[in-house]
Amino acid sequence: MAGTGAGAAAAAPAAETRTAEARTAEARTAETRTAEAAADKPVVKLSDGQAGKGGTITVTGSGWRPKTLLMMLICGQNMIGGTNACANSDGRAVTTDTKGAFSKKLPVAEPPKACPCVVHVATVTGEKASARAEFKVAGHPVKPLPDETGAGRIAVLATTRLEGSNGILNWFGSPPSRKLVVTVGNLGSAPVKDPVFEIGTSHGVFAPQWEEQQWRGTLQPGKKAQVDLPVQLSAGAHGDYQVSLKYGDKVIAEQPWGVPRPWGVTLFWILLCVVVPAAVFRIGMAIVDRVRGPRGVARPARRPGSHRGAGAAARLRALR
Repeated sequence: MAGTGAGAAAAAPAAETRTAEARTAEARTAETRTAEAAADKPVVKLSDGQAGKGGTITVTGSGWRPKTLLMMLICGQNMIGGTNACANSDGRAVTTDTKGAFSKKLPVAEPPKACPCVVHVATVTGEKASARAEFKVAGHPVKPLPDETGAGRIAVLATTRLEGSNGILNWFGSPPSRKLVVTVGNLGSAPVKDPVFEIGTSHGVFAPQWEEQQWRGTLQPGKKAQVDLPVQLSAGAHGDYQVSLKYGDKVIAEQPWGVPRPWGVTLFWILLCVVVPAAVFRIGMAIVDRVRGPRGVARPARRPGSHRGAGAAARLRALR
């Protein structure tokens, strides 16, 4: 019995040691996962946190998707109003390398809105990703950020989507159209009646073109509603577009839209280039044949002695 008690006493510390080792291993695994998640998140760093207009800073980034086109912008008011608060004309595009990193010089420009400012980097195409870093534009005005009021405050509660499909007319260049469906809720303390949204469509690195759309209805505090807003592009539009929804000065939703090429227009021009020259050729040949006259028709042969008969008849008329 004494030996059994001694063995149990010796096994207890060993079990505690194994438990401690297991906990340490789990903690290390959690730290590794956290580090990997942080490594996968896009990061932006600046060579200098402050510079004046006309200067240049170097923007470096890591954790982005490889071979991805990015757009770098200097924005005011922490980019609360979307890209309208950014110096869009002075932005720079950059493509990440095979490791998802980049380094690019960015000219310092004054954004249309006051600081606090940020350098905003976002993907142009594909899956949406963005990152920003605080930056101070020397000599640019600084104003406090707008406070949240107790009035109605609309926010998106679910994933947005585009409903609709292309028809035969779109295949021949008709303006493509969709319906933006978004579920919004009133997070404020006052009802919102007939809210006015702004829908913007952008292509590539260009800023959105905004259009006002009013939703008819009243959204009570703490309630939600589904909002359907029409979206239409110009005739012949194709490629990767971005549909943005703005309420007030804040962009509350964005949805990518891949518009197929109107191949019917291409087919029309191909047929036009083939049919018109063929028709012109046929018309020209018809004119040439008409000018030449019928070919292969033999002239009637003169009968032998016909000229003698003609001479005798002439002499008889002379004698009369």
